[in-house]
Amino acid sequence: MKKQRIVVKIGSSSLTNSKGEIDHEKLQDHIDAIAALKRQGHEVLLVSSGAVAAGFRKLGYPSRPITLKGKQAAAAVGQSLLIQQYAMGFQEYEMITAQILLTRTDFSKKERYKNAYATFTELLERSIIPIINENDTVSIAELTFGDNDMLSALVSGLVHADQLIILTDINGYYNDNPNKNPNAQRINHLSDITEEILSKAAGSGSKVGTGGMQSKLLAAQTALNSGVTVFIGKGTGANKLIDILKGNGDGTYISKNHSSTMPNNKQWISFTEVSGKIFIDEGAKIALLDKGKSLLPAGVCEVEGEFTAGDVVEVYCKDILLGRGEVHYSSEELTFALGKRTEKNLSKPIEVIHRNNWVRIKLEEESK
Repeated sequence: MKKQRIVVKIGSSSLTNSKGEIDHEKLQDHIDAIAALKRQGHEVLLVSSGAVAAGFRKLGYPSRPITLKGKQAAAAVGQSLLIQQYAMGFQEYEMITAQILLTRTDFSKKERYKNAYATFTELLERSIIPIINENDTVSIAELTFGDNDMLSALVSGLVHADQLIILTDINGYYNDNPNKNPNAQRINHLSDITEEILSKAAGSGSKVGTGGMQSKLLAAQTALNSGVTVFIGKGTGANKLIDILKGNGDGTYISKNHSSTMPNNKQWISFTEVSGKIFIDEGAKIALLDKGKSLLPAGVCEVEGEFTAGDVVEVYCKDILLGRGEVHYSSEELTFALGKRTEKNLSKPIEVIHRNNWVRIKLEEESK
């Protein structure tokens, strides 16, 4: 089997018992499966939930806390306990782990994004297993990933993974909610994530985790856009991850017929916050979308918002969003240069957005 770089995401439902506590047999089962992958020469990164589950009893809570401060306190206690259990389990296989805690800011700030990539690369080169979780103790609503499904998708794109495996307590995506419709049928393979698929997945998921099937499909969509294939499903035993790689997993495989890895700078552009909007004319739209050209000041009609050089902005033609890119001009400079033909000089690049720093989106008419 070809050696691959694999991100494994383990949700709370795959780690906990009926009381919401860490199930040590389940935890050991995951450790055994990841160790089996490593022994075959694969590189493995683990995105693991479970910090709250590992810590809430230590704080005296009778069940999982529902308040933000309760969850953050439980995560603060539980994260170290969870990592300790992983470290001890992998030590039996003479494998070393590393703890990585991330927030949205690590993906939105360019330097932090590059630093995260460098850290993961160094760990993997030294055959260490990164164990990743959201930094729940300091995250606020505006800076969270929503759930670890999206975190695992962003990590898989960042490290250019070959495969993202999302383990849950549901064996894949069904054409209807299996909790309500006993005749719902599982879809073994998807080549795209459509709005119809997302709507059918709404409401199906675990009672323990924060993300249901819809959240997993949204994460899969993000991973696919970065060139990563995805599996969503369940499994037990030391060979479950190997079976998934062989195509024998109990779940749904999601992959495009033709997918290419998105460069890190374009991934950052895709996921970071935008600082403003640029409106362009039809000629510039054709140059960007059909001819693969850069955006020049002559094609810009209007500027909205305040931004500086190096920020990411959305690009529109009339009211249609075409994509986003990293600008070489501030909003003030670009407002002054609107519609003008610029000569190349040493102080300012001629391009407003260079084609290497441009990410287009699929237009509605293209997806039909």
